[in-house]
Amino acid sequence: METGKVEGDYILDSSVIIKWFSNEKDTDKSLRLRNSYAKGLSNIACPDLMIYEIANALRYNKFLKESDVKEAIKSILSLGINIVVPNRRVLESAISLAYRFNITFYDAYFVALAKELNFEYITADEELYKKTRTIGFIKLLKNM
Repeated sequence: METGKVEGDYILDSSVIIKWFSNEKDTDKSLRLRNSYAKGLSNIACPDLMIYEIANALRYNKFLKESDVKEAIKSILSLGINIVVPNRRVLESAISLAYRFNITFYDAYFVALAKELNFEYITADEELYKKTRTIGFIKLLKNM
């Protein structure tokens, strides 16, 4: 993927979306993905699990208040990202991936969904990337 280019079909890891609400390393890259989607240049889908992970992570951010977390979740939902509910095939694939790569079922579900939809999976989690990069459709945010 060429630097700065963000057009495509993506499953975004919660670690990427959380950066939309905090100023940290690679926030600029995560915002480019969001802005590309908002302009209709890319497609983003996420499992419904993403909402719970993000709300929980933001809840424990010492710089955010309850109202900030509510606003963050509201803004994610208002973007119109395709939030995918679980189905049996993806769940079974996620279980297999969790064992194959020795990763959490939560992480494996994102990977399985990307595989199912034929989307690229973008993560900011370097350990997850190292374990799963051989799959081929997983990209590390910092390399974008």
